[in-house]
Amino acid sequence: MMVPKIVQFLILLYLFTVTFASMEETIALLKWKATFKNQTNSLLASWTQSSNACMDWYGVMCLNGRVSKLDIQGARVIGTLYDFPFSTLPFLEYVDLSVNNLSGTIPPEISNLTNLVYLDLHTNMISGTIPSQIGSLAKLQNIYIYDNLLNGSIPTSLSNLTNLSILSLYQNNLSSSIPTEIGYLRSLTSLDLGTNSLNGSIPTSLGNLTSLSSLFLNQNHLFGSIPPSLGNLTSLSILYLNQNNLSGSIPEEIGYLRSLSQLVLAKNSLSGVIPASLGNLTSLTSMYLRENHLSSSIPEEIGYLRTLSYLDLSTNFLSGSIPTSLGNLNELYLLSLYANNLSGSIPSELGNIGRLVTMYLNINQLIGSIPDSFGNLRNLQWMYLHNNNLTEKIPSSFCNLMKLKVVYLGRNNFRGEIPQCLVNISGLEVLKIEDNNLGEDIPSSICNLTSLRILDLGRNNLKGAIPQCFGNMGGHLEVLDIHQNNLYGTLSEIFSNGSVLRSLDLHDNELEGKIPRSLANCKNLEILDLGDNHFNDTFPIWFETLPNLKVLSLRSNKLHGPIRALSNENMFSELRIIDLSYNAFTGNLSTSLFQKLIAMRTIDQTAKVPTYLGKSGERDYNDSVTVSTKGMEYELDRISTLFKTIDLSSNKFEGHIPSSLGDLIALRVLNLSHNRLQGNIPSSLESLSLVESLDLSFNQLSGEIPRQLAALTFLSFLNLSHNHLQGCIPQGHQFDTFQNNSYEGNDGLRGFPVSEGCGSNWTPETNNSDYESDDEESNSEFLNDFWKAALMGYGSGLCIGVSIIYIMISTGNLKWLAKIFEKLEQKIIMRQIRKKLSQR
Repeated sequence: MMVPKIVQFLILLYLFTVTFASMEETIALLKWKATFKNQTNSLLASWTQSSNACMDWYGVMCLNGRVSKLDIQGARVIGTLYDFPFSTLPFLEYVDLSVNNLSGTIPPEISNLTNLVYLDLHTNMISGTIPSQIGSLAKLQNIYIYDNLLNGSIPTSLSNLTNLSILSLYQNNLSSSIPTEIGYLRSLTSLDLGTNSLNGSIPTSLGNLTSLSSLFLNQNHLFGSIPPSLGNLTSLSILYLNQNNLSGSIPEEIGYLRSLSQLVLAKNSLSGVIPASLGNLTSLTSMYLRENHLSSSIPEEIGYLRTLSYLDLSTNFLSGSIPTSLGNLNELYLLSLYANNLSGSIPSELGNIGRLVTMYLNINQLIGSIPDSFGNLRNLQWMYLHNNNLTEKIPSSFCNLMKLKVVYLGRNNFRGEIPQCLVNISGLEVLKIEDNNLGEDIPSSICNLTSLRILDLGRNNLKGAIPQCFGNMGGHLEVLDIHQNNLYGTLSEIFSNGSVLRSLDLHDNELEGKIPRSLANCKNLEILDLGDNHFNDTFPIWFETLPNLKVLSLRSNKLHGPIRALSNENMFSELRIIDLSYNAFTGNLSTSLFQKLIAMRTIDQTAKVPTYLGKSGERDYNDSVTVSTKGMEYELDRISTLFKTIDLSSNKFEGHIPSSLGDLIALRVLNLSHNRLQGNIPSSLESLSLVESLDLSFNQLSGEIPRQLAALTFLSFLNLSHNHLQGCIPQGHQFDTFQNNSYEGNDGLRGFPVSEGCGSNWTPETNNSDYESDDEESNSEFLNDFWKAALMGYGSGLCIGVSIIYIMISTGNLKWLAKIFEKLEQKIIMRQIRKKLSQR
């Protein structure tokens, strides 16, 4: 049968309109493409005037001959939206320009896309405000503009989008409060405003969004209480309100959200009790309430949440015992209760949680022993029980936990021996049992833990020799800390080639003999603390082969002899702390040593936040060291990269103090006390601008105290006592704060604070011109004469005083006059201080 020509024409017309975009739309899109900064973009190479936009162009689809969909997600476009053909594409329904490099603002002309249903601009660099004109796009159902640089407020006009289902604006710089009008969007199923700078309170109108399944308001600056109206969101599955400033109690109404699977309220200021109604959330898989001010006990009802995988109640003020009902949480993967005030014993029922992988019970007041039932936790990998009051022995059932990687048992009261069966846990990487009452020998079976990176057994009562097999662990052991025990014997040549040992702390034991030369094999060694032992040796000159050494403490041993000249140019270049105190070293102070301390010769001006020694990203161990500063001993729990100290005190060093010490400008502590040093204090020490503690006491130093030392404005502790110093004590700045005990035992010293006066004392000036600096001494002499003359002529009357002032003004040297009165004021203050001290 013949098809009528009219029908053939209509078919051809239809095919033409389906497959060919209008010329106007094609030209408009090509004009937008022409504004891109990367014209050679291979993904958009198909966009040419000679090709079919509807069939050939990447990311373009048409309906009835008009462009209806534009999807160029991740096309590496570099451009803006300023020339986007909004007015030329009225039939556009779907736009996805996400994951590109679009910048600039969203033009208000976007309102021309009246048929738009889907808008996705996420992960670009779009800035400016959200245009209110978006509120006129009545058909819009999905808005994704997250991960951009948007600022300003959320326009209230969005409340007109009654068909809107998803609004995702997270990770921008949006500010102001959340519009109450958002509560009109009854079709909304997902609202994500997280990671912005929104403030104000959470609108109660959000309780009207009864279709909502996910609500993200995290990482903002919201304050006030959580509105009870959120209990109306019975379809809600995900609720993130974390990292705000929310206060008040958790509403009981949250327990009405029976569909809730994730409840995240962490890092706020919420207080009061954990509502027992949360036990009704039987679909819950995650509950994060950490870092709040929650108090009272953990409700037993939490144990009803049989689908719970993550429970984090840490860093609150929770008290009472751990509910036995938590043993019912068979699906639990994470249990975190650390940093609370929980007491009582650990329930044996926790051993029933067979899927548990991570357990944090640390920093509480738990007592008793580790339950034998913990041997059933065959999937446990991370166990943190430190900082409690746990007692008894470490149970042998502990060795059933074959998947353990990290174990923290430190700072408890465990006694007995370290279980031999630990060798069964072949994947163990970190073992910390410091600060307990463990006794007996260190079991050699530990050497078979071939994955062990960190072993910390410090501050126990361990005895015996250090197992020689530790030398076999050099390929994986990074930290060995067994300080403050009762270990004795010699330290054998156990350190093998290729050792990765980074930190070795053996201080405060009973070790003796020579320092093993095999330590030279530990090329990664940064921290070496052998202090407070009985090592009897000369200074190990072969330390020069340790290029990364940052901390060296050999204090309180029986080391002796001179420190010979050092040959290796790079030796000790990284050293920040060197403590050789309380030994019997002799000879002159090693100038060559000081010249090689490169890390002490530079000040880091770029550091904006505190940094500490140790492996980058290491969370399982903090390097520590005991130091003497400001006349007292301190243990640094963490070693700041800025803390640089030299302690050579209580030895038998003699000769002069090298002037090259003044080159170590980053020093914070210098202690050369209790030696036999002679000669003058070098004036070069004035360059130690950061020094806080300077102790040169109990030597045989002579001459005057360099007046330049008064310029050390950070100096808070000074001890020059028991030398042969003489002359005037410098005045000004920190020197005005030191007492008699800083200078006692120096009969030749005069001036504040040991005597009433010392003639013309020199006070350092700051921010003076070169002229003032050069004439400072002559000005000081003139000031004394001027002051005396002024007092003598006081009775001569007003005329002489006025005449003097007139002469000063006529010379135009008012700055000089101001300086003289500043000096006069300083002298009056100093005399008042001395008078008060003499009246004590």
